[in-house]
Amino acid sequence: MGSRGTLTLVSSVVLLAGCTTTTSGGSAAPAATRATTATTAAATASAATGCGSRVETGPLPDWADAGFSGDARVPHVFGAKGDIVAVLFAHPLRQVRDDGSNNKILWVARAATTSPDPVAPATLVITARLDGTDTQVIREVRGGPGPSIIDLPRAGCWRLDLSWSGHTDTMDLTYAP
Repeated sequence: MGSRGTLTLVSSVVLLAGCTTTTSGGSAAPAATRATTATTAAATASAATGCGSRVETGPLPDWADAGFSGDARVPHVFGAKGDIVAVLFAHPLRQVRDDGSNNKILWVARAATTSPDPVAPATLVITARLDGTDTQVIREVRGGPGPSIIDLPRAGCWRLDLSWSGHTDTMDLTYAP
């Protein structure tokens, strides 16, 4: 969970600490107990979702900034190995876009220090799994990492297994409703 999510959690705990709720027996649960329960539940949910890839907003790395001018600061997510970056032209990504925009992602792979597998297809294959479900979809970016529009069928945290030219990496992307 990124720092923005942590701030939201802290705000929620503070708000909950000032509230009283009544249990089915008619007695109020202590505010400290409710705050601790809320914190534990949120931490458990965060660990369960595994949506750990953080959206960066700083400058792109030198190997990924071709075509951008100056100190380009666009939302982006690094693969777990650091071999690929997803530059998010639409942030947040959304399951449904009613405003005419799209989920444009520029995939930029780090130049390989070894030759790619000559028999592996250049296509970037994205196997996306929705966290906590059996939902899996496959998307392809022909020609390998590059510009794409990646729409996914449901909102939530998606684990992406990425494969291209004999290389692999993973990342998590969150799609809002």
